[in-house]
Amino acid sequence: MARGRIRARIRRSQLYTFGCFRPQTYEEDGPHDFHGPGYSRVVHCNEPRMHEKKPLKYCSNYISTTKYNVVTFLPRAIFEQFRRVANLYFLLAAILSLTPISPFSALSMIAPLAFVVGLSMAKEALEDWRRFIQDMKVNLRKARVHKKDGLFGLKPWMKLRVGDVVKVEKDKFFPADLLLLSSSYEDGICYVETMNLDGETNLKVKRSLEVTLPLDDDQTFNEFKATIKCEDPNPSLYTFVGNFEYDRQIYPLDPSQILLRDSKLRNTAYIYGVVIFTGPDSKVMQNSTRSPSKRSRIEKQMDKIIYILFSFLVFISIISSIGFIVKTKYDLPKKWYLQVPDRENLYDPGNPLRSGFYHLITALILYGYLIPISLYVSIEVVKVLQALFINRDVEMFDVETGTPAQARTSNLNEELGQVDTILSDKTGTLTCNQMDFLKCSIAGTAYGMCASDVELAAAKQISMDLDGHSQASMPHSWRKGGCSFGEPEIELESEMDPRHPIKGFSFEDSRLMNGNWCKEPNADVILLFFRILSICHTAIPEHNEETGAFTYEAESPDEAAFLVAAREFGFEFCRRTQSSIFVRERYCPSEEPVEREYKVLNLLDFTSKRKRMSVIVRDEDGQIFVFCKGADSIVFDRLARNGRMYEELTTKHLNEYGEVGLRTLALAYKKLEEDKYAAWNEEFIRAKTAIGGDREAMLERVADMMEKDFLLVGATAVEDKLQNGVPQCIDKLAQAGLKIWVLTGDKMETAINIGFSCSLLRQGMQQICITSMNTDALVQDPKQALKEHILMQITNATQMIKLEKDPHAAFALIIDGKTLTYALEDDMKIPFLNLAICCASVICCRVSPKQKALVTRLVKEGTGKTTLAIGDGANDVGMIQEADIGVGISGCEGMQAVMASDFAIAQFRFLEKLLVVHGHWCYKRIAQMICYFFYKNIAFGLTIFYFEAFAGFSGQSVYVDWYMILFNVVLTSLPVISLGVFEQDVDSEVCLQFPALYQQGPKNLFFDWYRIFGWMANGLYTSLIVFFLNIIIYYDQAFRASGQTADMTALGTAMFTGVIWAVNCQVALTMSHFTWIQHLFVWGSVAFWYIFLFIYGELNYALDVNAFRILTEVLGPAPIYWSATLLVTVVCNLPYLAHISFHRLVNPLDHHVIQEIKYYKKHIRDHRMWKAERSKARHSTKIGFTARVDATIRVLKGRLNKKYSINNGVQQQT
Repeated sequence: MARGRIRARIRRSQLYTFGCFRPQTYEEDGPHDFHGPGYSRVVHCNEPRMHEKKPLKYCSNYISTTKYNVVTFLPRAIFEQFRRVANLYFLLAAILSLTPISPFSALSMIAPLAFVVGLSMAKEALEDWRRFIQDMKVNLRKARVHKKDGLFGLKPWMKLRVGDVVKVEKDKFFPADLLLLSSSYEDGICYVETMNLDGETNLKVKRSLEVTLPLDDDQTFNEFKATIKCEDPNPSLYTFVGNFEYDRQIYPLDPSQILLRDSKLRNTAYIYGVVIFTGPDSKVMQNSTRSPSKRSRIEKQMDKIIYILFSFLVFISIISSIGFIVKTKYDLPKKWYLQVPDRENLYDPGNPLRSGFYHLITALILYGYLIPISLYVSIEVVKVLQALFINRDVEMFDVETGTPAQARTSNLNEELGQVDTILSDKTGTLTCNQMDFLKCSIAGTAYGMCASDVELAAAKQISMDLDGHSQASMPHSWRKGGCSFGEPEIELESEMDPRHPIKGFSFEDSRLMNGNWCKEPNADVILLFFRILSICHTAIPEHNEETGAFTYEAESPDEAAFLVAAREFGFEFCRRTQSSIFVRERYCPSEEPVEREYKVLNLLDFTSKRKRMSVIVRDEDGQIFVFCKGADSIVFDRLARNGRMYEELTTKHLNEYGEVGLRTLALAYKKLEEDKYAAWNEEFIRAKTAIGGDREAMLERVADMMEKDFLLVGATAVEDKLQNGVPQCIDKLAQAGLKIWVLTGDKMETAINIGFSCSLLRQGMQQICITSMNTDALVQDPKQALKEHILMQITNATQMIKLEKDPHAAFALIIDGKTLTYALEDDMKIPFLNLAICCASVICCRVSPKQKALVTRLVKEGTGKTTLAIGDGANDVGMIQEADIGVGISGCEGMQAVMASDFAIAQFRFLEKLLVVHGHWCYKRIAQMICYFFYKNIAFGLTIFYFEAFAGFSGQSVYVDWYMILFNVVLTSLPVISLGVFEQDVDSEVCLQFPALYQQGPKNLFFDWYRIFGWMANGLYTSLIVFFLNIIIYYDQAFRASGQTADMTALGTAMFTGVIWAVNCQVALTMSHFTWIQHLFVWGSVAFWYIFLFIYGELNYALDVNAFRILTEVLGPAPIYWSATLLVTVVCNLPYLAHISFHRLVNPLDHHVIQEIKYYKKHIRDHRMWKAERSKARHSTKIGFTARVDATIRVLKGRLNKKYSINNGVQQQT
């Protein structure tokens, strides 16, 4: 704490000029004048009891991301279950089973339905309970709240009320939206990290009103009273309008005084604030959307199949009723022994239409086995087990944080295999907020031997070419002419590979390290380079007492990397005071460092508009310097004529750095005369103390006067440290055919640099930047003019893409949040989406959480394809909930994204395994499982219809009730569950080696209508074979040695045996991957049927249905029973076996080829063929490492080809 107070004495507001300078007469600007709706909120500070009654009663600070609560669970969960048409049908059937017209007992209809619905509701309750537990972890966080008499005590976040005064300490999250009253700094500023809100990692500076600065101690709040009148809750993160009434004065409020919930206090010991917005009213929650009820595309399509089967069910029921009417009217009167009409008038020849209507209802229930009641519950069981395997996957377990993958909902497992577009946050999702100083250019000389990730990948690919794996693709003249890829222009030294252990510093070059820079020809320029790195910044040093080294709290990761690099070069920034920076400079390793003081005269800070930062300092000799760092295009435009000595070489180096994905800045300086500085400083002071709307323009103009006539020193190249494995993951996902969009709250330059780092962007890719124009000069309808300007840019870009002839040409769309606001309007969103679809990558920057959700909705609804959103912060909740699949990054700060997600992983790189492996498997498993389910139920259900027609449409079932109950519950359920849980067309390693296999999901190859109707036709064929073969065999001949013919029970049991064998052999033929569990379930189900028959035949109940000892005495001793079963099984499965054999021979799918290669072990014996197949299984892509390396190789081959042509021309001339 003592160290915090030392830092607190620095009045940081004097260092800043644009962002946080407070004019001396700021509070004399006057209060905001607002009236009417939207500005009705009144907050009584330090008087929360005033807000316990209406009209000032506001919502609590309790938040919830659950789907249900105690009151809504039953009605909403029941609605969810009976939204499924099959469940609705079986509910109706269960109700009708209570009437005399039902062919089955009520228990046999109600019990399965109650079991299925109850199990599904229990699963929903369990998953929502987990969400509730995570919500409560946040709601029960503790905050220090003023109670009374200047005493602060701990209180759960959920119990905070509007008007409470809270004290938040360093590195803690703000529990609600607060008005900053004071901080540990004397001038009331604090540093805030808003990564959870807008994705930015650079610290924001917030400042309190000067009038509340004395409120810097607990006791000062004893008598504190004030009133805030402000805007109503709204989702805008960057605006706030309000007035602060205190001590009979009114002061205007703006966003610089507002601390938003879920942002974090950094570099500040503590702050005091008063609660303005709580819970759902807070801006971060206003940007979130309600937890949606998501259903997969397969499940929606399954409903359509149910509709088709239900229509077919009604159709055959009507046919049966018509047949029954005819029989009742013309045949029943002749059969006097049937005693018609009966007491219930179900069989009344006098009124055949009424009897036919009753029979229609009977038939609808009787043929209900066409619609599988156990389908939904089997899918639920399979999905839960699939989710368990995802959770237990050790390759998706993050060792550092101890965090496993988590399937928070299992409803969407198969959707993971059908993703078309990924919408990703940047900060904390793709990046780990760390920069590494890698290379630099000083005085026209390039330094730094370490290779970037892009260089290493290109070198690896080219070495494969040299090894002969791709020699066939090289021009013959190259090989014959001896032209080699070992040319210096593409050579990578072996020492590049090792990585330096110092965080933020991966630089390797002995010419600059250990004081060797003193021996370089331009040592004086190198000295200036190091000084600019160590002085031109706004960071604060912190001394680590354990290690003795300094760490740096900087506004951006770049700045921290520069300071670490300066320290390693021997220029250690060690202390900052009110007006000075102290640097320990070491020129030789054997000498002691010299601590030098540089007085900071002015600081012109970095903004996205300026794209540069300058500091004016006076050294110990009294010489005044202006040190500047910024974007090369900006700095080069401000160079003096005599300052361009190194411009050409530096530009060459900058282009090389950009090609390999490094972020670059140019460094320059100039010396100032004392009188020139004094004159400029007067202008600067006059501008920064000005009041009015032109203050910013005046400051910009004065800064421009100073920032010119520079001398170029050099350039830096830092590698934005992506999360481990991110480029490789993006590359693999791109090869799998997935499109990747980045939606970030970060600045455009930062987003573009990250795009280069993770290979979403690359050199040679044409960037289409859609921006808005300045409308200040427009008098009439500026909004319409702005929309027309944006639409024109979109139209021109779309036309340019259509006219492009180069097949290798790639386009990237980059758009900012302000422009996106108009692009998402109804009359522009379709052209915008069409343009975005034509581009290889899309980056949306400076977007709000609401815009992230709107973009996600546009892609989802506009393309009609599956979208996946991934993020780690509260600002990503909206898009995570809006997307078809939401993935949260756990293990990062804040759990809001995880709580709102469907799946949670610890690192972005695990998305590769989640989609390419688990997604691919789950899609195929569920698709095959559902198709098989409909097949087996059609095969079984239609035999009931055939027999009912055979028996004169009497409504009689050929099967015993117990057979029918066991069919779906036991005899065929476990094999299909094993298919859904364990089936693998290829193993996980092959899935990753052949990423294009993933496209089977987005193309829906295994659940399209062709395949669905094929399985239905197979079921129809099986039902015909089972029924008619058994009728032919058993109908008019003795089947036992003693001469007995088959009765209905014997025929039904024989038919049922045929069905069990046929459908279980069918599922065995469907499987590509067998484990002992699958063998146990498939053949165990067949064995269980015979065990059941044996036990059932011994029970007294069997006497009632004429099934006593049906196996041991009736069917078992008859050879014809066993031969008929074998014949039925073979004939039923022969067409499917012939079909899959023909398909594999004539038109094999990718996984068929891979299976045969693996089966014959050709991947071991013939590596070349295996690699060739792998290269074919890459989806053509223009983003990712592979595309970047391919582009680099094309450039290098072009150079070599050109060089060889020139050499040949010279040789021919000589």
